[in-house]
Amino acid sequence: MSPFMNADFLLPDDCSKRLYHDYAAQMPIIDYHCHLPPADIASNATFRNLAHAWLGGDHYKWRAMRSNGVPEQVITGHEPDYQTFLAWAQTVPRLVGNPLYHWTHLELQRYFGIFEPLSAKTAPAIWEACNAQIVLPEFGARSLLQRMNVRAVGTTDDPADSLEHHIAYAAVRQPGQPVMVPSFRPDRALATDDLVIWQSYIDKLGASANVAIGSYQSLIAALDARHAVFHSLGCRASDHGLAAPFASFASAQAVEAIFAKLLSGTALSANEADIYKTAVLLDVGRMNAKRGWAMQLHMAAVRNLNSAMFKQLGPDTGYDAVNDEQIAAKLGAFMNALQSENMLPKTILYSLNPNDLEVLGTVMGCFQDGSVPGKIQMGSAWWFNDHMDGMRRQMISLGNLGVLSRFVGMLTDSRSFLSFPRHEYFRRILCGLVGGWMENGEIPADFETFGAMVQDISFRNAKNYFAIPGVED
Repeated sequence: MSPFMNADFLLPDDCSKRLYHDYAAQMPIIDYHCHLPPADIASNATFRNLAHAWLGGDHYKWRAMRSNGVPEQVITGHEPDYQTFLAWAQTVPRLVGNPLYHWTHLELQRYFGIFEPLSAKTAPAIWEACNAQIVLPEFGARSLLQRMNVRAVGTTDDPADSLEHHIAYAAVRQPGQPVMVPSFRPDRALATDDLVIWQSYIDKLGASANVAIGSYQSLIAALDARHAVFHSLGCRASDHGLAAPFASFASAQAVEAIFAKLLSGTALSANEADIYKTAVLLDVGRMNAKRGWAMQLHMAAVRNLNSAMFKQLGPDTGYDAVNDEQIAAKLGAFMNALQSENMLPKTILYSLNPNDLEVLGTVMGCFQDGSVPGKIQMGSAWWFNDHMDGMRRQMISLGNLGVLSRFVGMLTDSRSFLSFPRHEYFRRILCGLVGGWMENGEIPADFETFGAMVQDISFRNAKNYFAIPGVED
């Protein structure tokens, strides 16, 4: 029997252990998609206690506590404190089989040197031990990134954001410190369901870009102006959250007429909304191609299903689920529209629905053009899929249908500065998969070749693919 989560955790054989310990473990991290607050990185913010650092804003943990019967008033609606932490400690032993069980203990081990399992019994001592450390300088937000060998993070930012914290940090960042770059997420420009909110946003975007937005073309001019500012701050990716792809095409005149309806406060039909959203996404894709960015399409999330809790807590609080719409035809048509203009950018395709993996794998193969290794990517197992089975399934599907060795690897998609052991979790699963193929004789025991491959997937592929300025080896 192996000890609990020891040095060889998730490494079932000698080949897997060698691949991880000799090759993957020491590689730096590029977390190219996360939701960390830029202000905290810029200021090297500290945390008042473990609950604040660990449980504030983490809807993964909130969902688990709700499922364990913890009342909402203990979870949200107040600054996280010992009561919240204790509820989490009581929940963790119930989470066997959930990746949160492993992530929790990896985080205690890697950040705090605590190897004892968390439970109601151990909670008081762990609370005291962690809080004694969390006030130290090495637990500042930026310092935590350095401790985990993070070379770069890509935050998630609206085109209308001032980016003041990115600007401030870029001005003072020293060589060897983590690079922080924005990612361009124009979802609010597409959110036409509530026209009062949309029109207010369009005014904000126009002010940010110094463009009077009175037409569709001026909207695109404003987005492009902000795209250029993002680029100057090292941004090399846009990011888009889509329930399903859009592929409703119309003439420039028709799009202008639809935009005029929006500005007048007139609600769009479903088809008109799809035409507008398709047009905006195509134009952002063209901007990305022009500046050499990647376009990340995060598909198949249906959001805010619990309307009462959405009203109480707002978005991103744990009430989203997997969508099950068909995506192949529309995704292919959207990508083809850009490809036909020779304006298809580097593109990463994510689906929250694991049933879409083969769809993604086959669609992306239709648009590889030899210009960039792995130009069209199957995105990492994401959100509800970033567990052992989901990660293995994604990599096996990519290996079956594409080129696994060109995969840009893991991301946290996290709001927590304590989440970076998820990269270790991914690398252990990767090495267990590749090492198992070695053990079975399915690939040769060529550690030089396959050790380099796991290093590429862990770091170098993302470094080369995104080409974020300032990222060192």
